[in-house]
Amino acid sequence: MKISINRLKKYIPHTESAEEIGALLTQSGLEVEGLEEFVSVKGGLEGIVIGEVLTCEKHPNADKLSITTVDIGTGVSPIVCGAPNVAKGQKVLVATVGATLFPSDGDSFQIKKAKIRGEVSEGMICAEDELGLGSSHAGIMVLDTDLPNGTPASEFIEIGQDQVLEIGLTPNRADAASHLGVARDLKALLGRDLKIDSAPEFKVEASGPAIQVEVENMADCPRYAGVVMTDLKVGSSPAWLQNFLKALDLEPINNVVDITNFILHDLGQPLHAFDAAKISEGKIIVGKLPKDTEFVTLDEKKRKLSGEELMIKDPKGGLCIAGVFGGEDSGVSDSTTSIFLESAYFSPDIVRKGSQFHGLKTDASFRFERGTDPNMPVYALKMAVKLLQEIAGGKVSSELIDIYPEPIQDFVIDVNYGHINRLIGKKIEPVKVKSILESLEIKVENETAEGFTATAKPYRVDVTREADIIEEILRIYGFHNVELSENLKTDYLAEHPVKDLNKLQYRLTEILTGQGYYEMITNSLTKSTYAEKSGFLNPSENVVIYNKLSEDLDVMRQSLLYSGLEVLARNINRRQTDLKYFEFGTVYNKAEEGYSERRRLSLFLTGKKTAESWLEPSKAFAFADIYSAVEAILEKLNVTPGEISMVETAPFSYGLKIMLGQKELATIGLLDDKILKQAEVRQEVWYADLNWDLLCKKASGLKKFEEISKFPEVRRDLSLVIDKTVSYDQVKSVATKFGGKLLKRIGVFDVYQGDKIDAGKKAYALSFHLQDQENTLTDKVIDKTMSKLIQAFEKEVGALIRT
Repeated sequence: MKISINRLKKYIPHTESAEEIGALLTQSGLEVEGLEEFVSVKGGLEGIVIGEVLTCEKHPNADKLSITTVDIGTGVSPIVCGAPNVAKGQKVLVATVGATLFPSDGDSFQIKKAKIRGEVSEGMICAEDELGLGSSHAGIMVLDTDLPNGTPASEFIEIGQDQVLEIGLTPNRADAASHLGVARDLKALLGRDLKIDSAPEFKVEASGPAIQVEVENMADCPRYAGVVMTDLKVGSSPAWLQNFLKALDLEPINNVVDITNFILHDLGQPLHAFDAAKISEGKIIVGKLPKDTEFVTLDEKKRKLSGEELMIKDPKGGLCIAGVFGGEDSGVSDSTTSIFLESAYFSPDIVRKGSQFHGLKTDASFRFERGTDPNMPVYALKMAVKLLQEIAGGKVSSELIDIYPEPIQDFVIDVNYGHINRLIGKKIEPVKVKSILESLEIKVENETAEGFTATAKPYRVDVTREADIIEEILRIYGFHNVELSENLKTDYLAEHPVKDLNKLQYRLTEILTGQGYYEMITNSLTKSTYAEKSGFLNPSENVVIYNKLSEDLDVMRQSLLYSGLEVLARNINRRQTDLKYFEFGTVYNKAEEGYSERRRLSLFLTGKKTAESWLEPSKAFAFADIYSAVEAILEKLNVTPGEISMVETAPFSYGLKIMLGQKELATIGLLDDKILKQAEVRQEVWYADLNWDLLCKKASGLKKFEEISKFPEVRRDLSLVIDKTVSYDQVKSVATKFGGKLLKRIGVFDVYQGDKIDAGKKAYALSFHLQDQENTLTDKVIDKTMSKLIQAFEKEVGALIRT
């Protein structure tokens, strides 16, 4: 939102610089994002002076050029001129050597001393378009002035200059969406009076078309005001008005429309002018039109109405989408002589519906959607009438219409001094509190030692609670004036978490992307049919969406599986078949005790691990590939897995389940074809589902590395014959338990099942790596450790040791 410093001075006279004003406003919550210099004529006519043509002769080498001498105040300059109307004795505008011109069309250029067809030229006699003052290029500008030669052009031609603040207006500060609104804050910040013109006298001056107004639903339009004006002369606006609009990056249109735009940006009250001659039967109706009614807006687009937007209409049809955009047929044109000027307070909800449905964002809808001042419409209307009388010659031709049966009441709020001091973190004297609030036009009444009653006007749509009143006090008192206590309190300083969960997630993302995985973020909404057909999800636990966007997105997901498979299917259908994906996401469930959210981490592998080449054949992903990724995650988080068991239930054809105590930490495996079919995936997919909440809880920080030991590592091998029912995980668990601190790692380098050993048996060839961080291992220590392991294997898993 742009705010003119010149206009602010009309409300709050001040000598502070624009930078100082910007700093004050930012301090109060109206963040100033930029400051621009505005000049109505680009370049400010710098280097352009008034000159007098002393002589004018034809150029000897060009039929259409003239050689002139021009008195520019500091001397006489020879200038070659191509204008047909140049003549001796004229007062003209001269661009001196070194001046830069900014023409209406084309790029800027600098005036240099030059030779034109052999004749010296030191300057340029300018036409209107060459100075950026208009579009005419019929000839040079001939002035009627007695100003002395050499007078800067800016003293003859009025140039509008201004400084413009760019304010990043937050949605809650609808009251500040105008120059008056910003001036109200400045009043409190500077402690000065606000200068507002009183409403001008209103009287009927002429007879005109009678306009009746009917409001069908007062909830949609609590207040509607209007007046008829006749004898208007539609034309260009005066320079001051055009400059005001241009400074705000608005294009002047005509005096009637420009005045409505001026009032909108000055007072925050949108107005709309209807051509009175185009209002059928002299009747304005504020109401709705049936769904799919066609309506052509000012941008000449034909739109179908939703039936929910509020319309300004007459007995024949729509004239305007209320608070949003006017209609093409009812707008003001050059031939308009009489208007019906509307000033209203519309419900923010109804305006937003119309704006959102039609995708129309206008200056008017911006304000109506956030809430305008219901007490402003009549005052704004009278100020616009005054300008129309002065600028467009209009006459008031009807009584002022003001339909406002149920005035909107002020906000009455009880405030406690103790709450003010607690939330701000500093005791502010009641006298100061009262002074700040009254400077913001918030009344303080019923004051006691404990508190008071605050009354805020309805234009302060963001001040409805005690906390809002306290915020108003603080932003004017100044955040920078509240010192941090030496003893920080949890009232206003949050405790930092011991574990940085975002860091954990970021580090794991680095690991997985380093292994070639791509991160995906999928929709939390999904199909209810997935749970119904999954075989492992409970449909009764679906979190149903009541205002669902479509039948395919009617519940919150219970698992990351299906949303991930949809991503795989989309890529596979586009011939991207070798995929490695992961996702951190939330899943949702409904139970008797209420709703729950849980964070999960999912991994997907499908297709080929290596591309086909002359060096080696392509190789498909296998269980080991996804399991190794899970192992890397657990290792990085220093999480030691518990019991590992086989899984052969949905959604897997086969896989593993990893426990951590009594809780399931992860499931890993090959997805069942029935699951893949539901998501229309036609190739094998390996999937891992990890409980991210449990991982974060059990993580002991990111794994730290230490210096490689100076002492050598020793390897010893054993061959164990065990029952087929004994898993490798059980064997590893026994080794970890009895190997002591010397056992650094264990590996399997051969597995045998066959006729060389008994039926129902299998043989593991295991390697054990031993190392002491402080001493070189001796044979005695090594043999003692291996003996302990052998006894443990024989006792715990019934192993037969083969030599």
